[in-house]
Amino acid sequence: MRFEYIYIMDYVGTIAFAISGAMVAIEQEMDLFGIMILALVTATGGGFIRDLTIGNIPPMVFRDPTYMMVSFLTAIAVFLIVLWTRKHQDFTSSERKARISSSYQKLLLITDSLGLAAFTVDGVFAGRRLSAPNDVNAYLVIFLGVITGVGGGVIRDIFAAQKPYIFVRHIYAVASLIGAIAAAFLPLVISTRHAQSVSFCLVLIIRYLAAHYKWNLPRIRRS
Repeated sequence: MRFEYIYIMDYVGTIAFAISGAMVAIEQEMDLFGIMILALVTATGGGFIRDLTIGNIPPMVFRDPTYMMVSFLTAIAVFLIVLWTRKHQDFTSSERKARISSSYQKLLLITDSLGLAAFTVDGVFAGRRLSAPNDVNAYLVIFLGVITGVGGGVIRDIFAAQKPYIFVRHIYAVASLIGAIAAAFLPLVISTRHAQSVSFCLVLIIRYLAAHYKWNLPRIRRS
């Protein structure tokens, strides 16, 4: 039954990415409409690309309004919380501004990581449902996992006129790729539910370690 676990992951990812999108929109000083739209595209963008890839037309976001409503309600809740906080807190001191900035980065890391983990696993198993249990196209399901996990964040950053996070910080897409590979092959040796749980936790652990130890892929910097 789909409700058992992957259904829950759908909503965990939707809420987490909607919070992430709303926070980025607030940071960019968008109005309430912009905050809601950025929350929506962050929460549903990866699934939209996934559905187009596998021919699931129209995409789920247009067939089930629940995802849109959850995204909008989450965005409004974030907007009201931030509005109330800024009205009742003193933001004049540099020390407090630094704490606010630090809290913002930590919350963005948490919500982004939860959304990435949930949607990576969801994308892989959406692909697996298209195939017979013993005839899974590993390349396809891994691609679907990664694109579902990172797609919404890429669209969010483009809408916010930022360099996409997945290309510059803390092996973001690599964590999704490793989680997708695990989700693709673990069902061969353990139960589906356990494979989903392990893959979900694996993405979270890699993201945490990468952020904590400042892991990044090599790059060439301008002199």
